[in-house]
Amino acid sequence: MAVNDKQKRYLRGLAHPLKSVVMLGNKGLTETVQAEIDNALSRHELIKVKVSGAEKTERLVILNNIAETNNADIVMSVGHVAAFYRPAKEPVIKLPR
Repeated sequence: MAVNDKQKRYLRGLAHPLKSVVMLGNKGLTETVQAEIDNALSRHELIKVKVSGAEKTERLVILNNIAETNNADIVMSVGHVAAFYRPAKEPVIKLPR
């Protein structure tokens, strides 16, 4: 599901006070980390992920890989932190149209 710009702005506002749920370290994006991100998205719909120890281009590749693998949308990306959104089977977050 692709979110439009209005929905991204809304989700960015919701994501702002959140703490990072998943943090990637020196080992990068492993299967275990992918599974944890999938679980967090299933429970929370909107999460923040912190990617440490990666240059900007490598970080962008990692973030796009996370989004594609977990069928999620990147809502925001600031520095080493990015927010992802994937609606749950029974969504809690009501998106504006």
